[in-house]
Amino acid sequence: MPARNILVIHARRHSLRFALVNEAHSQFILQGMADGLGSRNAELRWQRGGDKDSLMIPNADHRSALSQLLPIVQGAAGGKLHGVGHHVLHGGELFNSACRLDAQVIRRLQALVPLAPQQMPASLVGIDAAMHLLPGLPHVAVFDTAFHQSMPEHVYRLALPDSVYRDHGLRRYAFHGNSHRYVSRRAAELAGLALGDSCWLSAHVGEHSSGCAIVNGQSRDASMNLVMATRCGDIDPHLYTQLHRSLGWSLEKIDQVLRQESGLLGLSELAGDLRSLEQARDQGHAGATLAIEVFCYRLAKTLAAVGCALPQLDGLIFTGEIGENSPLVRSRTVDHLKLLNLAIDREANARCVRGIAGAIHQRGHPRVLVVPTNEERQIAFDTLALLA
Repeated sequence: MPARNILVIHARRHSLRFALVNEAHSQFILQGMADGLGSRNAELRWQRGGDKDSLMIPNADHRSALSQLLPIVQGAAGGKLHGVGHHVLHGGELFNSACRLDAQVIRRLQALVPLAPQQMPASLVGIDAAMHLLPGLPHVAVFDTAFHQSMPEHVYRLALPDSVYRDHGLRRYAFHGNSHRYVSRRAAELAGLALGDSCWLSAHVGEHSSGCAIVNGQSRDASMNLVMATRCGDIDPHLYTQLHRSLGWSLEKIDQVLRQESGLLGLSELAGDLRSLEQARDQGHAGATLAIEVFCYRLAKTLAAVGCALPQLDGLIFTGEIGENSPLVRSRTVDHLKLLNLAIDREANARCVRGIAGAIHQRGHPRVLVVPTNEERQIAFDTLALLA
């Protein structure tokens, strides 16, 4: 059987990211993004091998952007496209693995919109557009939350009245599941261990970040409560009351500040972008220095906390845009994890950037690995598994 091609789609509110994945090739045949959808500045950008190109698509929505993209995809695939894999943020408790999309599944996804009201509508729009334009192909939903459905009840339950969970389904969920799955498998390969007989701490560190404890290939605990670019991370719930009573802020104002004006941006009063903050730190900017220290300490604290779920530690994985490219964040985070006997090799740490994977720990200490993530490839794997 010839190697199969899968189109992977990640639809967001104003963008659509895509990759054409061939099961026999480690590199994408084609990848890119349609950005600014719904505006007159909407643009389709793509890369095929070393060649890059773009096309202005003023006021295009997801469907029209995809219609412009498909001839490019078909050309890159040689007219042989075998399926479409859709990144779907939230599967709730209904979906613990990828599934083929049909009318019944779509109705169940629509019922999950309240769990992620900003992201799920875009996923559904992307699914509708792709199924309309590619009706003869199998479409598969791959959920960011599904990997974490193996967390035990004492981990995902909130310490609230039982009726809150029983009647309304409110509980802890975690994300970046496709990333944590992919890098834990790659880490086991790099370490010469069986995934089904190894235990990892995984740090997906980027614009949005998470820590995960993985036992024998399954998520056992995870946390999304980290400081992010503009989000505050975990806080005492009494802060809501205090901000309302003392400052007179409405719930909408509090939500806006905690989500859009806090995190690295709020602490530094400079930027939410870590690269900018690292440059400012090197120039002696006190706010940037504090923001990075808080960021790294809270990451280390989260990793130590979810590590309670591990019976042993075979290694710590750094992945995500920041995790793969910031020796400073990796070093400062590991400095706070001396309790786990972790230690960084400075030269190896500096070397592992821009897609270079490898071990960065000192000899005689537990593994610390940099593993570039590839969520699109993981989605393609899951899609292919359902085409058999």
